[in-house]
Amino acid sequence: MANGTSIIVGLVVAILACLAAWIFSPKGETQTIWRSTLILSFSSCFIMWAITFLAQWHPLIVPRRGGLRESAIHE
Repeated sequence: MANGTSIIVGLVVAILACLAAWIFSPKGETQTIWRSTLILSFSSCFIMWAITFLAQWHPLIVPRRGGLRESAIHE
């Protein structure tokens, strides 16, 4: 599934995880800390995954193969 829908599916999963963290965070004095920590963690993981995925999907530098024979090089 290496196409544009991967980013959308990943975003939906991250949003659902953030909503679950918002709803199911433990009640008490530290509820805000729990919510903030979990939501920031899920968001950071999604952003890191998306950057890595997009960097591999559309590389800025085209890989070149070295060590070829002169007769195998087509220009």
